[in-house]
Amino acid sequence: MLNRPVLSWAFYDWANSAFATTVIAGFFPVFFKQYWAAEQSASESTFYLGLFNAIASLVIVVLAPFLGAMADHLSQRKKFLFVFAMLGILMTAGLSLVAQGAWLTALLLYLFAVIGFSGSNIFYDALILNVTSLKKVDSVSSLGFAMGYLGGGILFAINIVMVTWPQWFGLADASQAVKASFVTVAVWWALFSVPVLLFVKEEPRSSSLQGSALSAAYINVVLTLKQIMRLKTTFLFLVAYWFYIDGVDTIIRMAVDFGLSVGLDSNGLLAALLLTQFVGFPAAIVFGKLGERKGPKFGISVCLGVYVLIVLWAWQLNEQWEFYLLALAVGLVQGGIQSLSRSLYSRLVPVKQKAEFFGFYNMLGKFAAVLGPLLVGSIALLTNDPRSGILSVLVLFAIGGFLLAKVDVSQGTEDAASFILKTPVSVK
Repeated sequence: MLNRPVLSWAFYDWANSAFATTVIAGFFPVFFKQYWAAEQSASESTFYLGLFNAIASLVIVVLAPFLGAMADHLSQRKKFLFVFAMLGILMTAGLSLVAQGAWLTALLLYLFAVIGFSGSNIFYDALILNVTSLKKVDSVSSLGFAMGYLGGGILFAINIVMVTWPQWFGLADASQAVKASFVTVAVWWALFSVPVLLFVKEEPRSSSLQGSALSAAYINVVLTLKQIMRLKTTFLFLVAYWFYIDGVDTIIRMAVDFGLSVGLDSNGLLAALLLTQFVGFPAAIVFGKLGERKGPKFGISVCLGVYVLIVLWAWQLNEQWEFYLLALAVGLVQGGIQSLSRSLYSRLVPVKQKAEFFGFYNMLGKFAAVLGPLLVGSIALLTNDPRSGILSVLVLFAIGGFLLAKVDVSQGTEDAASFILKTPVSVK
């Protein structure tokens, strides 16, 4: 399994997960409130941060199917990955130049950085079947997530040390250290993106569509919607995935905010986030092996059961040590459910339309990242109780788990393998 193409592919997760940990989950939310938007009220800064997160997600929701279709038409997934990765890298580095109080500039750079990060993942996911077979896709997918947890965790740990003891690094204070951390993320992301660009090979262009890539992409999106509806098992899984990954993404994005809302220490919350990263590395590998032996559907079901227990525990959480245990539990299943979902879906898509179908897959994931936090925030606002907000996530896991139970993976794999486009399309 561990040949050069596989490792090169997995290293992109190692590369861009630094952005997910240090920027999205770690420093940006805190630095935005305390430095760029310090003059705003807590509710105002939270609103703007949430708004721009939602805008970034919605942009990917709209673009993902078209980007996937264009990449399939041109057979240039690596080129598209590079373009979006560079967008994210440059915008992340740009955050280090934003002056105190320039909250709108910071949000705009963050917006485009998230678009670059999310957009590149469409093509990264679609390349998985270029480096492995269906038989090994569970382990390879899990390796990618495991590498991401380890790589992102290592740099995040370094960044925490930089902010805690800035003088060790010749930095004046914690604010300068945070800005320097954004630069380290950009460099890390760029450096470890090189292997996937050099050593992962793509098949020659095989699309039946002729004409401009944009016209072909538009027609392919419409066509793909029809094809997904024909692949009933694929469609059912996508609906199930939409619900349960909504719950997973909500916990990822709202965990620190929830901890602060119930009075926990911010330094302890960041430490717990770091714990999640390092636990996620071996756990993702274990779930990959579980997926190979018992099937990815079984592994996802186990993860969903653990997530239900996590939400119920969070509902009555009072002490800092409880948050550490919750972080440990999340780390055990977060990488597993993400990697096994990706590998299960890869079984259910036609090989010739990988990027296009993964465009819809990523679209659903990003759409969930819009709705989930809004659900939690709305319930918390209506009830004036953040605990009630987090409890609402149970609905998402329940619906997703129920629909997942109805997914026939064997039938879906057969249908995808024998799938033939009914309507040839040409673009003049």
